[in-house]
Amino acid sequence: MSLIPEPWWPVALLAIVLTGDIAMSILPMKFIRDCLEGVNFPREWWWTLLVIKSLTVVGLVAGIWIPGIALAATIGVIVYFTCASYAHIRERFTGQEFWLNCLGMLALSIIVLGLSFIF
Repeated sequence: MSLIPEPWWPVALLAIVLTGDIAMSILPMKFIRDCLEGVNFPREWWWTLLVIKSLTVVGLVAGIWIPGIALAATIGVIVYFTCASYAHIRERFTGQEFWLNCLGMLALSIIVLGLSFIF
């Protein structure tokens, strides 16, 4: 397993996608509000998701050059969306938001881990 992503572009792609997610979450779009409310995530804690995702983007970008950082950030994204998937299943909120957004991001992050660090 490599500590520097090779190739680097899947990590950059994940950072770009998460940046888009952050932008859509600043003033949450309807599907994001529905998702957070559907899993009963308290509104007063929504800001924490912006912080977590922002720090992850910084880690992904920095990790393109600093050994281990992008690997840790990618694993963090996998853990984040695994927990989000659990929340969706627990609350039986398994509509389109779950399949497209939550599992889609989980799949993307697993693919990035495989492409850039394992294979």
